[in-house]
Amino acid sequence: MATAKYTKGKDGYFQAKVWDGTYTEKGAKHRVTLRTKKSSRALEEMVREMEEKVRNRDILKESKASVQEYARKWLEIYKHDAELNTRTMYRHIIDVHLDALKSVPISSIRKTDVLMCLNAASGKLRTQEQILLTLKQVVRAAVTDKHIAPGVYMEVFDGIRIKKQKNTDKRALTPEEKAAVFSADFTNMQKAFVYIIYGCGLRRGEALALERSDFDFDGKKLKIDKSLAFDENTPYIKSTKSQNGIREVPIPSNVLPFLREYCCCLNQSRLFYTAGKNIMTKSSYVKLWAGIQKKMESPNLTAHIFRHNYCTNLCYQIPTVSIKKIAELLGDHEKMVIEVYNHIILEKEDAQKAVEMALNA
Repeated sequence: MATAKYTKGKDGYFQAKVWDGTYTEKGAKHRVTLRTKKSSRALEEMVREMEEKVRNRDILKESKASVQEYARKWLEIYKHDAELNTRTMYRHIIDVHLDALKSVPISSIRKTDVLMCLNAASGKLRTQEQILLTLKQVVRAAVTDKHIAPGVYMEVFDGIRIKKQKNTDKRALTPEEKAAVFSADFTNMQKAFVYIIYGCGLRRGEALALERSDFDFDGKKLKIDKSLAFDENTPYIKSTKSQNGIREVPIPSNVLPFLREYCCCLNQSRLFYTAGKNIMTKSSYVKLWAGIQKKMESPNLTAHIFRHNYCTNLCYQIPTVSIKKIAELLGDHEKMVIEVYNHIILEKEDAQKAVEMALNA
């Protein structure tokens, strides 16, 4: 005969404490007491019913907000201190790509809702990545706010995969592009920008924010401690991407003479600017870069390709220069450099030769 799961108390009741799907102010699971005089089996049924209600999200903090409404609140609160470009990206995803969820309660979000948003952006891999990134963070916040049961996150996102977009920026310059760096008929401003991102490996914003005072031509080095970003067309100066971004880099001799002359001829402090202003707007940068692409005869060229080229060429100099030092020069983490370096090692691997040398020694 099976043993009863619950025993009757002195008061004649069978009872058990069960999680009701909510939390206390301190974050602990809130439990309620279920009682019955009938039997242990009857109490077991009551416990099962409560657990089923929790799984179905029937016992949570009531929220009338839709997924889109809650996402806007999440952006305002959780991403308050994020960079402007980051908040702009999230706002676009919420306003445009989560509009289909403006009538879906956040407490009722299902996997089909996520897939519907992703399918609507079919063919736009980067947009799909951003939609999934946004929804995952929004649902996590809703769990924290007790509008969604913890297990629902896995239920909603388990098995959803996005095909990763191939990053065309992760390549070095072609031989033709390298030759064009020093042979193209650039304007002085175009040449200064190309020489800096080619010879110093700066990010686009770091280069655009440079001032004459950042150069130490006698010491052949350049100081990076700020970056230029855009709020639509309006430029503004911000800090570097991370604390690692504050650094000094050497200026190679093949670009130094021109940069020295260019800085000496400037009638203002900043190297790159829009006519009539002391800083460059986004529209002016777009024109500047379009001109560089045209003169280098490389329509798909990006500023980041120059940075990757800088990293790649430095990696070929290992062990003369360490991975740690390369990361410092780039203002980045060693992990990124290791990924580039491993790719170079794989290119140079000769398994046949290695086996011959190892076994015929």
